[in-house]
Amino acid sequence: MENALGEATVKHTRISVTQGDITLQSTDAIVNAANSSLMGGGGVDGAIHRAGGPAILEECRQIVARQGRLPTGQAVITTGGNLKAKYVVHTVGPVWHGGSRNEAELLASAYRESLKLASEKGLGSIAFPSISTGAYGYPVAPAAKVALDAVVSFITNETTSLEEVVFVLFNATTYQAYESALGEVMSQA
Repeated sequence: MENALGEATVKHTRISVTQGDITLQSTDAIVNAANSSLMGGGGVDGAIHRAGGPAILEECRQIVARQGRLPTGQAVITTGGNLKAKYVVHTVGPVWHGGSRNEAELLASAYRESLKLASEKGLGSIAFPSISTGAYGYPVAPAAKVALDAVVSFITNETTSLEEVVFVLFNATTYQAYESALGEVMSQA
């Protein structure tokens, strides 16, 4: 396992953190921190729906009509519409209630389920935002640790087509938390 500032390699998969706009990523898939209705909203969710156009919302409507609202910790995949990414993986992270309502396990599940869908599609790359740390109030540093633990564990223990996992973080504070968590997780691996 290699580890450079802001990136690491686990098995054949490069994990990196960068600051930027997830809607501009050219990975095979980007992950949407969605709400359970899948109808778009604020933050990353709204930005992805706006940039991707109506095709994403239409597929989301069909999914909800077929299976109902998406439970916390689960994920579904749709077209990327007008985005550079071919697919959008929609996952619902937990709302933070102080950490006593299984938030860490639900957050880890959101990352695992997203990675599982990307692997099942045979995708080579995926970009994640910081799930649950916006309107859902999950503190950034613990969320970053959960996210990176989940990704490293998945890559270590599962067979995956993914060669690249990128965390695309909106601001410097969040980027620094993820960069720090990546170093910490890799030093324990």
